[in-house]
Amino acid sequence: MVGDSLLAFLLAAFDILMFASGGVDPELPGPEWFVAVPIDLAVVAPLVFRRKRPLIAAYAAYVISYAHGALDLGVSGLAALAISLYSVQVYVGRKQGLIYGGAFVVAMVVTAIVKPEPSMLAQLVFSAFTIAFCWLLGEFMYARRAYQRELEARLHLLETERDQAARIAVAEERGRIARELHDVVAHSVSVMVVQADGAALALKSNPELAGRALGTISETGRGALGELRRLLDVLRNDRGDDEPRVPQPDATALGDLADRMRAAGVPVDLALGDGLDELPAGVSLGIYRIVQESLTNTLKHAGAGASAAVRVRRTGDQVEVVVRDDGAGRARRLEQVGANGAAATAGPAITARQPAPRLSVAGGNGLIGMRERAHVYGGTLEVGPAAGGGWQVRAVLPVRLNS
Repeated sequence: MVGDSLLAFLLAAFDILMFASGGVDPELPGPEWFVAVPIDLAVVAPLVFRRKRPLIAAYAAYVISYAHGALDLGVSGLAALAISLYSVQVYVGRKQGLIYGGAFVVAMVVTAIVKPEPSMLAQLVFSAFTIAFCWLLGEFMYARRAYQRELEARLHLLETERDQAARIAVAEERGRIARELHDVVAHSVSVMVVQADGAALALKSNPELAGRALGTISETGRGALGELRRLLDVLRNDRGDDEPRVPQPDATALGDLADRMRAAGVPVDLALGDGLDELPAGVSLGIYRIVQESLTNTLKHAGAGASAAVRVRRTGDQVEVVVRDDGAGRARRLEQVGANGAAATAGPAITARQPAPRLSVAGGNGLIGMRERAHVYGGTLEVGPAAGGGWQVRAVLPVRLNS
């Protein structure tokens, strides 16, 4: 408004000086100063508000310009109309600009009819040029402002998409970290609890067996602490460049996993096919975690004396993982959740890749984690009672990940 006020002041000052020097035609008598000066000020005063109230300011200047032109008080009336036309075109829109331009033409025609002058043709040509110039300039500025608004909207959309992508990445990473923490903690703690219970029972009757159980607890705890420390080091990202990095376990480490489960009291029959050392790192880690969680569930729920069989076989572009036990322990009940959130009866097997209906496991974060791992790599997971008794987990993962 400071710039617009200065513009209005200069236009009014020009007309007032012209009036003080005798007016447009000194030979013709002009109005008194107390009439001319207020009209000179009134015709430019709406320009101060041309940005905030462009339509009101434009039509106020339009009405006052009739009196200003009829008294021949100078050029500020025509300038106010031209600036108002530009302001309406830029700040309101093309339609209102055309309407105001038409009103501007009407004002010129009425002035030519009511007060004809010898130089009227030149004045009409000049006024028409002024209207065309102001309208084209306003159209250009309106298009530029529209382009800037579109550009700002796109930038805002890109920022929103970037923030959304960052939130999705954070959520996915949190899910991955949660799965890793669950696999490490649940497996190790389950082994330690079983061994501790066994050591407590055998402490008096068989001290040697209790000592071996305590040794297994100690070894398992150290291994769990090491895995947790490596995972937390990744989260903190404060590892030095010269420190060695330990890889995540993969399918080739299933033998060590089976040995730990045998030491924990679960006989494991392990059969590994060929080509497992050539699997992608993510798929190989997924196989290891699925087998680890399945054996942990066998240790926790299959009951005393249960054994497990693990079969990992690669056929073409797929890897099949089957973990089966012969126990009769507490199998977790699986529920099929409908669209309204109510639970319904589920069948004996779950396919992780099925888009609908949505499946959940009652209280079993481990089974949910296995299903998510299979889904991430485009595979399937089936969990349920095995034929002839026991429990079976079967996962099929593709060897080649989708790009």
